[in-house]
Amino acid sequence: QVQLVESGGGLVQAGGSLRLSCAASGRTFSSYAMGWFRRAPGNEREFVAAIKWSGDRLRYADSVKGRFTISRDNAKSTVYLQMNSLKPEDTAIYYCAVDSRGLMGSSRYSYDYWGQGTQVTVSS
Repeated sequence: QVQLVESGGGLVQAGGSLRLSCAASGRTFSSYAMGWFRRAPGNEREFVAAIKWSGDRLRYADSVKGRFTISRDNAKSTVYLQMNSLKPEDTAIYYCAVDSRGLMGSSRYSYDYWGQGTQVTVSS
């Protein structure tokens, strides 16, 4: 079992930045790929970014490429999502998730454990 706790969400103006954190506990964090998803009101949960256990392979949704950066610190069992140049359409609840099989897929079904989410609101 893995427990995930996201933090760092909040209210920011368009063009601003936020850094989300996801702290993991339980099984060996450094063995797993990790992902970030988001869900806007009325929408399905959508893929944002993923990172390999070693940190040397990254994947991004086209909608955030060039603006968001995923990273991890295995010593702290934490994965981050740096979000720059935020837009109102980035408003959503952001979730981190464990990918124990290393698929780094864009489907939510590639991921095994989920955090409770953190709200990000971008005002225009």
